[in-house]
Amino acid sequence: MESITAILNNINGFVWGPVTLILLVGTGLFLMVGLHFMPLRRIGTAFKFLWQGRKGDHAEGEISPFNALMTALSATVGTGNIVGVAGAIAIGGPGAIFWMWITALVGMATKYAEAVLAVKYREVDEDGNHQGGPMYYIKNGLGKNWSWLAFLFALFGAIAAFGIGNGVQANAVANALNQGFTVPNWITAIVLATLTGLVLLGGITRIGKIAGKLVPIMAIFYVGGALIIILLNLSSVPDAIGMIVKEAFSPSAAAGGAVGAAIMLAIQKGVARGVFSNEAGLGTAPIAHAAAKTNDPVKQGTIGMLGTFIDTIIICTMTALVIILMNGWTTLDPETGKTILTNAWTQLDPLTGETVSHAAITSNAFSQGLPEFGKYIVTLGLAFFAYTTILGWSFYGERCAEYLFGIKVIPIYRILWVLVVLISPMVDLKIIWIIAEILNGLMAIPNLIGLLLLSPIVFKITRDYYSN
Repeated sequence: MESITAILNNINGFVWGPVTLILLVGTGLFLMVGLHFMPLRRIGTAFKFLWQGRKGDHAEGEISPFNALMTALSATVGTGNIVGVAGAIAIGGPGAIFWMWITALVGMATKYAEAVLAVKYREVDEDGNHQGGPMYYIKNGLGKNWSWLAFLFALFGAIAAFGIGNGVQANAVANALNQGFTVPNWITAIVLATLTGLVLLGGITRIGKIAGKLVPIMAIFYVGGALIIILLNLSSVPDAIGMIVKEAFSPSAAAGGAVGAAIMLAIQKGVARGVFSNEAGLGTAPIAHAAAKTNDPVKQGTIGMLGTFIDTIIICTMTALVIILMNGWTTLDPETGKTILTNAWTQLDPLTGETVSHAAITSNAFSQGLPEFGKYIVTLGLAFFAYTTILGWSFYGERCAEYLFGIKVIPIYRILWVLVVLISPMVDLKIIWIIAEILNGLMAIPNLIGLLLLSPIVFKITRDYYSN
């Protein structure tokens, strides 16, 4: 088993290595320049469109433009915002957050292009539902000669969904509730599988409605808790931001002449965790945006780019600031009874020397900032974020499976989905996690190729829309 894990880790390291990360960021940068930095200039317009899109614009589609974004956010706002940020800081230092920001800013252009193409090239299936995403804009935008690339994306997506969007998330919900409220994993498994099954029966319409209610509530709950801690330590915020920027280029941990290596580590972890968190370039979000009630690709694309902004620039930044502001948590030495203070992003427990989980890093920081409620904010945040990720990814995986096998596969896929939710909280998912990460990375490659080849179309319709 250890040899298999080692092999998979090597493959994962290659798939998520410098080439893929450069391709992800490079594509975003290319699109941002080609769009003349429109995503950054039109953030205000995007929020305006989002507010107007709560009901839809009486066009064909299954869910409102607002709920399309909430569905996409339900899949992206998850463990990456809590555990991923802590991991980036623990491994790459506070400077990794700067590179998360850069990844998110260029990722806004990627998300915009994905949503534009999703609406422009979407289809209607036998049941009258709109479906789209990379497999459809590759097939319909590039022609039949590129169908093999669309097939690969759908294949990777249909399988990867069971890991990164299902098993791993169900396991995270169970562990969070077990550690925070001592709820047995088997109880969580039964409740979670039942709730998921009930939602999936209603398809994308019900998923969109649930996401439209849960995502804003959980985001406000989590960000609100973080904001209280930040406001209580407002005078230290400039120093925290200064530390993030400074350590992005000159990490303090890089003593002894290893500055270049430390900077590269900060960049690698910042970019990787940023992509893991907001999924810009992976091709998942456009599957949700294709179901929006709209006939306007540019308008939906402008709404879609907010997913990256909200996920990383807002929510991940809140987590990062809490961890850095609460630059230590207290531990009692059992022998002396004295308090020991340790850095919040240190991975080792000062007493036992054992590795502290990345979730514990965030939980400890919140607990220090809000002693009575902090850990519950993180526990409930993890649980709800992971659950909505299960719902969002169920739709992604289902659409990928439908592309491969037709609508008859949907009931079978949903049954398998609920079964995986039921089993995952009670098993070890280390190998499943690695396989899912590999497939997740492989999803990005067909999508990025499609985006680059179809970029002239994105540039043209954007230019025509905003020049009128």
